[in-house]
Amino acid sequence: MLAIGTMTIDEAWNAIHHDTILLLFGMMIVVANLRLSGFFTLAGQAIVRRAHHPATLLGAIVGATAVLSAMFVNDTMCLVMTPLVVEVAVTLRRNPLPYLIGVAVASNIGSVATITGNPQNMMIGSYSGLPYAYFFLRLAPIALAGCVLAVLLILLIYRAEFRRTGRLEVPPRPVELDRMLLVKSLTASVLLFAAFFAGVPVAKAAMVAGALLLITRRIHPEKIYEQIDWSLLVMFSGLFVVLAAVEKTSLDEQFLNLANSLRLRNIAVLSLVSAVLSNLISNVPAVMVLKPVVQRLPDATAGWLTLAMSSTLAGNLTLLGSVANLIVVEQARKHTVISFWEYTRVGLPLTLATLAFGAWWLS
Repeated sequence: MLAIGTMTIDEAWNAIHHDTILLLFGMMIVVANLRLSGFFTLAGQAIVRRAHHPATLLGAIVGATAVLSAMFVNDTMCLVMTPLVVEVAVTLRRNPLPYLIGVAVASNIGSVATITGNPQNMMIGSYSGLPYAYFFLRLAPIALAGCVLAVLLILLIYRAEFRRTGRLEVPPRPVELDRMLLVKSLTASVLLFAAFFAGVPVAKAAMVAGALLLITRRIHPEKIYEQIDWSLLVMFSGLFVVLAAVEKTSLDEQFLNLANSLRLRNIAVLSLVSAVLSNLISNVPAVMVLKPVVQRLPDATAGWLTLAMSSTLAGNLTLLGSVANLIVVEQARKHTVISFWEYTRVGLPLTLATLAFGAWWLS
């Protein structure tokens, strides 16, 4: 964009939506502290150890993954939950496939519920200015219904695995905890989400929480910075510049004319277009492409919520639909292979069902 003269350096710099970058960065710092303290492993173990039947184990895994994904970004939860689920399945001599697929789909479904659940929601939150609490109240029921649908569908497709009865006992595993860091990280997280729901600007709250967590002598800041996904921050910055350049051309008006012809003001149609586009070019670019259209809709609020819902749930359609799915596949590769078809057996019907429910709910 700079090379062909579409943007000047000042225009490119101003095009970057700094609130989104700061929100992502602040949340990454908070999540890094929680990971290093041992919180996620401890929480995951505590939940699965209370499940004494294959079906309740599946429900516990799906529920825990969804809740943690809504709070602390779905990709991170896949990194945490996948090794735990593999270990539990191997120890109990269960088929790990349904439980791992449960982790993948639940991470996407759970992240629908909040602005901090995934990168595209953070972007939508910054663009739309919707309050955190309002976003949660409108989309959390869709996430809840999606989790129920996911459990029922996996139970149906893998019914042979869940017919095997007998009480399950998940053996305890020692967890390396940094108790002082755990207390500090949890305190910061509680205050952070209290600030979110109180209406404090999400980028400001995340950056303050991240900055406070960096003030410590117990852990070197370098350890935290090693956990930051710098490439994601750079990619987002670049996408903002490209989108701003597109908005300077006639493509912007052409997108709007296309939206009118497709009747994207209809929630069901917008959901379908967003889901297809998210699978063609990925969900973050899809949100950026549809942004000029959504912000000009008669009911922009409904449009933003629909875009958040559909672009996220579309990630469950195939194995390649979201980074979270690929993380689960890679992490589990040494123990089991999740094939494209094996995943699609669950992902395809689940995506269609959750998109239909989401469009109906928002309507």
